[in-house]
Amino acid sequence: MAVKKSTKLDKKLDSFVAEKVQTIKLEDIISERFGRYSKYIIQERALPDARDGLKPVQRRILYAMQQMGIFSNKSYKKSARIAGEVMGKYHPHGDSSIYDAMVRLSQDFKMRVPLIDMHGNNGSIDGDSAAAMRYTETRLSKEAEALLADIDKRTVNFIPNFDDEELEPTVLPAKFPNLLVNGAMGISAGYATKIPPHNLKEVVKATIALIDEPDMPFSKMARIIKGPDFPTGGIVQGKEGIQSALKTGAGKVIVRAKTMTEEMAKNQDRIVVTEIPYEVNKAELVKSIDTLRVNNSIDDILEIRDETDQEGLRIAIDLRKGANAQFIINYLLKNTDLQVSYNYNMVAIMNHRPVLVGVIPLLKTYIEHQKEVITNRSNFELEKALKRQHIVEGLIKMVSVVDEVIKIIRSSKNKADSKENLCKRFDFTELQAEAIVTLQLYRLSSTDILALEEENRKLDEKIKELNEILTNEKVLLEVIKGELMYYHDTLGTPRLSQIEEEIENIKIDETQLITDEKVVVGITKDGYVKRSSLRSYNASNLPGLKEHDAILYEEEVQTLDTLLLFTNLGNYIFLPVHKIDDQKWGDLGTYVNNIVTISKDEKIIKVYCISNFKVNLNLLLATKQGMMKQVKLEDLEISRYSKPVRVMKLSKDDEVVSVDMNQKNNIVVLSQNGYALRFKTEELPLYGLTASGVKGIALSENDSASVAFYAKDSDEFYFLTNRGHIIKDNVYELPVYSRYRKGIMILERQKTNPHLVMSASRLSKTQTKDNVAIRILSDKTGLLMPLSEVKYTPNKFGKKIIDEKGYYIEVKNSINEELEEPIIVTKKEPIVIKKQEEKAPIVEEVLVKKEKKIRLSRLDLFDDDDL
Repeated sequence: MAVKKSTKLDKKLDSFVAEKVQTIKLEDIISERFGRYSKYIIQERALPDARDGLKPVQRRILYAMQQMGIFSNKSYKKSARIAGEVMGKYHPHGDSSIYDAMVRLSQDFKMRVPLIDMHGNNGSIDGDSAAAMRYTETRLSKEAEALLADIDKRTVNFIPNFDDEELEPTVLPAKFPNLLVNGAMGISAGYATKIPPHNLKEVVKATIALIDEPDMPFSKMARIIKGPDFPTGGIVQGKEGIQSALKTGAGKVIVRAKTMTEEMAKNQDRIVVTEIPYEVNKAELVKSIDTLRVNNSIDDILEIRDETDQEGLRIAIDLRKGANAQFIINYLLKNTDLQVSYNYNMVAIMNHRPVLVGVIPLLKTYIEHQKEVITNRSNFELEKALKRQHIVEGLIKMVSVVDEVIKIIRSSKNKADSKENLCKRFDFTELQAEAIVTLQLYRLSSTDILALEEENRKLDEKIKELNEILTNEKVLLEVIKGELMYYHDTLGTPRLSQIEEEIENIKIDETQLITDEKVVVGITKDGYVKRSSLRSYNASNLPGLKEHDAILYEEEVQTLDTLLLFTNLGNYIFLPVHKIDDQKWGDLGTYVNNIVTISKDEKIIKVYCISNFKVNLNLLLATKQGMMKQVKLEDLEISRYSKPVRVMKLSKDDEVVSVDMNQKNNIVVLSQNGYALRFKTEELPLYGLTASGVKGIALSENDSASVAFYAKDSDEFYFLTNRGHIIKDNVYELPVYSRYRKGIMILERQKTNPHLVMSASRLSKTQTKDNVAIRILSDKTGLLMPLSEVKYTPNKFGKKIIDEKGYYIEVKNSINEELEEPIIVTKKEPIVIKKQEEKAPIVEEVLVKKEKKIRLSRLDLFDDDDL
């Protein structure tokens, strides 16, 4: 195959590529370009200059208006005209960005000292946007004129604009420290700034004090500038945060609304909000408060109205009779934007770079800027005064030879010839000759000569004064102080925000928001929870249930009560009654996992309603593997309850099988294979929530604990078997052993299809007398019946109640039963029992003939009939 020869054109292309095309890594290109872009938006867009406190767009707007002559004493001009001027000459971006900046500069709820005076709709504190720029009219405010003063006297540097056809200032002269007075907010690449407004009088006084004492300690500065002064007023809390921010540039304060109460009627108040935090949207604030009322988060608010008018801001909140106004104020401060935090981040451009600084460096930068401004102005005025004095001296000299001057001018050919002849004849300078030949004849009168001499004397004084400023820094600083005091007196206004030293820690007791009333709570074995009014409960025949579900807990409770839901995985759910959704009794309810997240295999085994956690009560917990412990009720009270809380530490494959409360002098434990152990309550230690407890009952292989409960000596108890039988027994018939014994057998063991103990419940004489209800649950159904329907039978396997596999029995408490004095159990360290110390389970034994050991139990007294 023939190789194609390179042509002359190919060589030119290769030469061009080699000369013009660069091979650079993409990451280097992006890094370099982004660096340039970042530098631009940091210095030329988002962050204010420390000297005049303005961003470039703001500076360009004010300068353009000054050039157009739209001063505070002149008529307004259309905003669209100004925006067009700014965009066409200085700011080559969209007109909307320019107009938005203009609007903000005019808003008295955003700017402590508005720099633009705008006619028309310029937005509102409710978040309403301003009218289009073609409708509004604008002019400079007096404060803006103070920032622009002397700009035409070469006081600041100018640079070419974007197309090199105009000049624009790099900074404004700024006759007061605008950065601190109006604050700033902005976000750029890697930097953000958030500087709150301050009081002009305080800032000016601080600047003057710093001029007098350049090494002023911060403590003295902090006494002058008390803190931020927001245009919307409010209360600023946190002296420590303010001082940190003023010193370092970073700090946090709390800003809260100013409120008061008015009496509407006897025992009925109204809350009135007169000032709200800075940059809080009033309409959104009113809406959020009303949402709390609509959602019944706070019942004592009848109505909320926005009554703001030309006299000032006013939000009225009408309360119900007897409502605690101060509590509701605290609740609203905590849960709405009536109180917000404000984080200082005082970043500004100093020496062409962004810096996080405190107040003293900012004011020193401003003072240095003023030195430069006054020096430049003095040089400009000195040059002008010297030029004028030179002319005046020539005019005075001319007066003595006026006739000859006139003769020379008349005999000259033209203006240039006249000037040349005058310079030759009288040694006038070019400048003096120009002034003479352009002089009007009436100025030659004797009166005008006196005026020239007076002007020359004043010029001498002025030149001396300007030279003094330029050569003596002390005089220069006095000039700066004098001008600052002038603007202090003419532009300063009283402080709007109130400063409080300490941040008030608001604690809300939410129970004060809840109306204490009686309701019915239902919890099913599958974990559905509902709360219903008594009216709905009484009107419904049956509760709403899923198939094969049943009610585990059904009680009348108060809305201020708390439910403790214990689960098989050693956790409990802390559930205030008022947090449960109010539903009809016939509704299905809310699945517990939608209230508090629980594990997939976690299920509720016991529920208690607690009205007061500060009582001396213990709870008894037992696990499948025979571990037991007591815990104090008061330890179960928590403030955060978004997830289940550990109540007992479990070993592998273990689970909690029973929970009992209101201790008696005995503890009875039943195992699944029918063994019962009774020991004294004081033998079981009291532990914390994270402990695993101690061995309560000694279990043989293939046996497990089913239930444990407190009991008195005189009590009876029912226990439920897996075959749906209920068997009754007596506590006093159980011998009292030590803890961790096997106990005695109370249920005969069958070889095929044996009865297994699943659950048990104590039965007192009072419960029997009052014929309380008894609840029985199986895998598929649930029964609630009077105790009298569960007839006692002496058969050793009791009475068959349900056909399905039973697993839960509970005898309801009697309201007439007197509580005993609780058994006080001291808290002990966890006990570790060594295997060699474990004693064999004790059973009742009798020796008979032929040296055979025969085990006896109370079961021999019963018939062998199996119901």
